[in-house]
Formats: sequence, C-alpha cells, structure tokens
Amino acid sequence: MRSGAKVAVIGGAFVLMAGGIGYGAYSMLGDTVGGDGGTRSASESSEVKTGPPSAEEIAETSKGFLDAWAAGDAAAASLLTNNESGSAPVLASYGEDARIGKVKITPGPAVGTKVPYTVRATVSYDGKSKPLSYASELTVVRGLTTGKALVDWAPTIVHPQLTEGATLRTGEASTPTIEAVDHNGKVLTKEKYPSLGPILDTLREKYGESAGGSPGIETWIEPADETQPDVSLLTLAKGKPGKVRTTIDAGAQEAAERAVKKYAEASVVAVKPSTGAIRAVANNPATGFNAAMQGKQAPGSTLKIMTAAMLLEKGLVTANGAAECPKEARYYTRTIHNLKHFSLPDGSTFTQSFARSCNTAFVKLIDDVDDDSALAKEAREVFGIGLDWKTGVVTTDGSVPEEVQGEAAAQYIGQGTVQMNALNMASITATARTGTFRQPVIVPQSLDNRQLATTTRSLSPSVTQQLTTMMRATAAWGTGAKAMASVGGDKGAKTGSAEVDGQDTSNSWFTGFSNDLAAAAVVQTGGHGGDAAGPVVAEVLRAGG
Repeated sequence: MRSGAKVAVIGGAFVLMAGGIGYGAYSMLGDTVGGDGGTRSASESSEVKTGPPSAEEIAETSKGFLDAWAAGDAAAASLLTNNESGSAPVLASYGEDARIGKVKITPGPAVGTKVPYTVRATVSYDGKSKPLSYASELTVVRGLTTGKALVDWAPTIVHPQLTEGATLRTGEASTPTIEAVDHNGKVLTKEKYPSLGPILDTLREKYGESAGGSPGIETWIEPADETQPDVSLLTLAKGKPGKVRTTIDAGAQEAAERAVKKYAEASVVAVKPSTGAIRAVANNPATGFNAAMQGKQAPGSTLKIMTAAMLLEKGLVTANGAAECPKEARYYTRTIHNLKHFSLPDGSTFTQSFARSCNTAFVKLIDDVDDDSALAKEAREVFGIGLDWKTGVVTTDGSVPEEVQGEAAAQYIGQGTVQMNALNMASITATARTGTFRQPVIVPQSLDNRQLATTTRSLSPSVTQQLTTMMRATAAWGTGAKAMASVGGDKGAKTGSAEVDGQDTSNSWFTGFSNDLAAAAVVQTGGHGGDAAGPVVAEVLRAGG
C-alpha cells in the first residue's frame, strides 16, 4: 500500500513527495495565512470579535466548510479552518489519493460548538466503485487574530480514524488480505469482533505475504509511522486471502466483546495456562489502540498474586500460617492502610489476608524480605514480566522497576511504579495456576519460528499449590466470591483497585481462572475490583475456550 505520491501532514507543515523530490512548506498552527491571517487595516483590527462563536456563526461556518469539502474545493474549505496549510493537502488528497467522489455531507444539530455530520460518498478506482459512509464531527472556534468563526482543524474531521500525518489512499494493496481463523477454524472478522480490528491489521501486515494470498483493490489509511499497519476501510475488489490461524477462541472472544461493552472503558484478555495461547482480547471502545495488550497502569491488589509467590518462595509465610493484618503499616516514609481501615483478628492466616485483600499483611513483611528489589526479580525470573514477548502482535509486557523504601512498599500491593495491562495480569494468573511461565501467543510459534520469551525458573509444586489454594479461597468466600459465583469448574480469583493520577474513583481490576483458562480485566473508574472488572472476567470464563 505504500507507493506513489504521498501527502504527509506533520504538525502544521506538509511535505508533498512525488518521484523522489520533496517540496516543503511551513506554517504556524492556530492562525495561518488564509485560515486566520492576512493583512488588516487598523479599523478592522479594532473590530475583532471575541468570545465563543454564536449559533449563527457556527451554522454558517460549518455549512460553508462542509459544502466546499463536498464539492471537492479543498482550497475554499481550508480557508474556513484555523490551519489552512495543514488542512489543504489532506482535503485535496480526499479526492486525489483516496479517489472519493460524489460526496454528500449531512450535518446534524449543533451541540454547543460541535457539529456532527454523516458522509456518504463513492470510491472509484480502475473501473470499480463502491459506496463509503461514516460519521464524524467538527468544532467551530474563534480565530485568535481575526476573530472569525473557523473550523478547528483536525484530521479526524475528514475521517474519524485519520491521525496526524496519516494519508487516505485507494489502489492495489501492497499486502494480500488474510482470512484469520480461530483455533477451531472459525473465521474472525472486524465486523463481528471489532476489538480484533487492530490485531487483524497487524497480522495481515506481518503474515499476508507468507500466507499465500494475492492483493485486491482497497481504500485504506496509511499511518505516518511506518512501523504501524495500514488500516483497511473499504474493499472495492477482493484479492485472494491467505489463511492465518490464530489461538483465539471464537466463543470466548464473543463473550469478551459482549462483556466490555457494558462499561464505557474496559479491557479483558483470556489465556490458556497450559500453553500460553491467547483465547480472547477485547476493548471498549474498540479503537485503534489495543489497551488490553498495550496499556500501562498500576494493577492494584491483583499483583499480590506475584507478591504472595515471592513471600512463599522465601519461606516467610505459608498459606495456612498466621499473618498479621493491622489497620495500617509503615515502611520508611510510606504509611499504607487497608480499605476502610479494616483489620483481621490475631491468629488469622495468610490465606485470609490474601482472600480479604489485606494490604498491611504484605507490607509488614518487607523488612523480613531484606531486599527491596526482590519483587522485580520475581517478576522477571518467574513470571516473565518485562521480557521481550513475541506474541505475534505488538504488546507491552509489563514492568516492575527496582525501587527502594516507600516506593518498594507500594509495589507490593500493585501501586507505585508497577505498570501492567490485562494481558500481563492474565499471564501472571496463568503462571500461578501451573507454576511455569508460558509466553502468551496469538499466532502459533510454528507460523514463523520466532523466539519466545522464557524465564529462568518455575515455582515449586508446593508454592504453586499454596498460591492456587489462596486464589480458590478468594473466589469461594473472599473479595471475588460474588463475581465468581456463576463460574463453574476449579476456580480462583484476585481482586484489585488502583487510583491513577489522583482520580476520584479507582480503576477496577480482577483476574481469575476456571480449569485451564485464565482471564484478567480492567474497567476504568470502575471502583472495587469485584464490582466491575469481576463480572467481565466471569463472563469470559463461563464461555470457556
């Protein structure tokens, strides 16, 4: 897909590249010549309007812009934006590079300064044509120097998936299409499983050539970053797809898609502990960013699975041994307390502290560990966190930096500088389930013989048994009991919550297993782990895979 002339928009400048010759032009963002510049007399300057644009100005400006764009007059449309030099080449490429014509744009009622609209058009190339339709919106602002009402330029105005520096194109694809199937041979499509969109794009980019297909004619978005895959928007003529078998389970994926849609912002991943096969990946919203596999956030108390493993390995606790759980505990300058300052009576076991998610039971043992970097070592050496995973697509593989004093104490309960996503936590649960890290994969290793990440050691059978016993208790009568009540089989869980950047309501985290399936989820500002993320995990586990 990456051939021919290209208009690349970089910040407020654009470069037109054709036949290897580059022509550059530069303009300042905000108030540009034509869009919000030019020469004005003293009298004109004194009459510059200020304040938000009126309803009449919003209607007039948006109509003028949309009419000019629909007519293919990029120059006229760009003059009605606050970034003429940035918008003009993108608007021009709409017809020239993307071959989009017969454009009809229907605006909806303005909501404040925002104007939503639908676009219906026809893409034509080499005697083939197909309709294209989508919705987007624009915002009208007051020009800083002229005071004119102008469209606040952004590439998403032209298409909601268009990013800065990206280009809309139509032509023969450079990469053949693929027919992605799940581990049972069931076809996986973006339409039925929208969260798989960015994953399928990446798989096509990586494996399209070797899968034995031939290219078709398409409309796509070519990203500015050449390491990112093209995003196919429309197929005018199908090529011959090559088949790529994934590890996804269609039933689990369908459940995952359904579960995350119950929340405004949520992610979930399911992994098979015995093999590392990824069975489901879902995000809401299902945008180009795969938060479930690339996100980075503190996972809260779900990380106590790893901390407990470290403490058990060092012989500082046993599942049935006594563990103190006071209302609060202090380590250097950091004081850590339990939710609502609860405590457990003397003689309570470590399993009870784990199942009730007692923070202080973990923090009080740091002095006995006598190594602030112990958790970071456990993460790498046993759970594979921070290693270079080769799943088949782009992933962020977790991070537990070596810290000292109060920051190390925060890490014990999944706060501070710990960074995880749903994939990482599902993998940690899978490792706890079997005692051995198996690097998650979304396509079989045999597809390209890539080198998978391995750890230097496994958990002992005794530690593995104690760890899973504590997770079973959490699912049976602990903080995960309500969410896991509907899940059958041999099951275990761990809840978590974490505040990021001082947010008022914590993010909800939950991870669990049922038989040979582990899953983890995060719901942004979902509160307690069992309340929001728990039901998401439970729905995926019930689907099996």
